Amino acid sequence: MAKPKVSIIVPHYGDPAPLDRCLTALAAQDYDRDDYEIVVADNLSPQGGEAISAVVAGRARLIIATERGAGPARNAGVAAAQGAYLAFTDSDCIPAPDWLANGLKALDSSDFVGGRMIVSRETDGAKSGAEAFEQVFAFDNEDYVLNKGFTVTANLFCPRALFDRVGGFRVGVSEDLEWCLRARDMGYRIGYAPAAVVAHPARRDWPALLTKWRRINREMYHLTTAAPRGRLVWLARTWALPLSIVAHAPRIATSRHLAGTGERLSALGTLVRLRMWRFADAHRLLLKER
Repeated sequence: MAKPKVSIIVPHYGDPAPLDRCLTALAAQDYDRDDYEIVVADNLSPQGGEAISAVVAGRARLIIATERGAGPARNAGVAAAQGAYLAFTDSDCIPAPDWLANGLKALDSSDFVGGRMIVSRETDGAKSGAEAFEQVFAFDNEDYVLNKGFTVTANLFCPRALFDRVGGFRVGVSEDLEWCLRARDMGYRIGYAPAAVVAHPARRDWPALLTKWRRINREMYHLTTAAPRGRLVWLARTWALPLSIVAHAPRIATSRHLAGTGERLSALGTLVRLRMWRFADAHRLLLKER
């Protein structure tokens, strides 16, 4: 059989129901099914290989990534991939039907590409503070790509040859940011593909949001402090966090994603609570790792 043109890489750990929804969306792409493959890199999910294989149900190739972490799982997926192009998304995401076609098309004008992210909800009714906050602030991939030079790995396209030259995702840092900046420093140009859309569910509550930010804070600390004068840079950014509440509050007031005063107050309360938690946690990391 001829090799597929593109390989879609999906890391997974312990969340089979969203994986099922993701694979349903990927199997229904508006793209010749013979021209793409789906590779699920399972990171030793506690449900066991047979259970995950039953969820995959022939829609993808399932491989087992034994090194812990989403980055190593993605690297394992790439190692097994056969396509000349790579498309990355996450197992809890829902790519739009034309996601693959539009992302690949954008590679005609850029070396690697980040697509548009939207924040979805899994339930109806009033938004929790975490959901309201994420619908305003989470996954602003247009800003990430155009102003910060990176894309989230939930929506990333690149040629396989470029990935091989840049190297795999690293462990213990913000892997998407680090990988993209590494590619940029090698001279590769990132582009934005607004028509390549992936939906990611908002975190439902404060514990879920805190789990996310514990990981991000830790990874960003290691990435920042690895650079010269990194600890001073980290400290300066930390002390800017309380001020950022004032700077970012207007986004809540004007957001089209929020309805009514209650949702805006919930989002504002979560903004204040999270920024002050990050302020304290950033100092904890400095003291712990010095």
